[in-house]
Amino acid sequence: MPQDKFSATWVSHSSMRDFLQCPRAYFLNNVYRDPVTGHKIQLISPPLSLGQVVHEVLESLSVLPVEKRFIQSLVQTFDEKWKKVTGEKGGFFNDETEHRYQERGRQMLQRVMKNPGPIERLAVKIKQDLPFYWLSEPENIILCGKIDWLEYFPDQDAVNIVDFKSGQKKEDAESLQLPIYLLLVNNVQKRKVIGASYWYLETDDAPVKQVLPDASKAQEKILTIAKKIKLARQLNHFKCPNGPDGCFACRPLEKVLKGEAMKVGESTYQQDLYVLKDGSDDEDNSVII
Repeated sequence: MPQDKFSATWVSHSSMRDFLQCPRAYFLNNVYRDPVTGHKIQLISPPLSLGQVVHEVLESLSVLPVEKRFIQSLVQTFDEKWKKVTGEKGGFFNDETEHRYQERGRQMLQRVMKNPGPIERLAVKIKQDLPFYWLSEPENIILCGKIDWLEYFPDQDAVNIVDFKSGQKKEDAESLQLPIYLLLVNNVQKRKVIGASYWYLETDDAPVKQVLPDASKAQEKILTIAKKIKLARQLNHFKCPNGPDGCFACRPLEKVLKGEAMKVGESTYQQDLYVLKDGSDDEDNSVII
């Protein structure tokens, strides 16, 4: 009997990270819907806005032939896309903060133009807007996620995963990101994965090679966590480990429910977008995409 993707439990790097940090934060980010609008909620902050625009600029290049990727300045494209997040829409409550973040983005893209590396070579573009596959058909679980860049090596008919990092923090060695990306790329396209790299755009002129995880161990680890998420959804059990006082992951989202955040619009995915009224731009609010 064919599986129904609409009844399946969908998991991704961000949703699994939410769940492991705090089941309550997972609920607020991935399950809860505003009773009035019927939409999910998302908190916007300066680091998130910066990452969103930088990623949009770079990911848009993968659909272009190599010779056309740098016809227009990446900084010019960035400034055009920045208009979508200017002011309160991006979590900016003063011009000084916004200018600082916008300038950081410009410098990242100037770095890429000077040191294009994989961006000036052939790339594979996955056709799905949101790549996904059945992590487990018997468990009715789907794994999904977007891959920033797949560098293509025609002599081997193989790909290298490149993930752009716009935040200041280095990815933790225990992160699920590489295991998830490896599983996704192995299952949504036919070419062999021969490597993976993180490109820290604020500090590094080239991507930093990573050790590829073992695919079978990655499958086992990700499925174990996904089954816990499925069970929590079935039981509707999403408690913060810190109790009623909450934790760093769920407290900001609770402010939305308490009316302590300001709605600034809707995303293209029909999420209600909010910013905290204190205007915090703490880099800890950032997410590695």
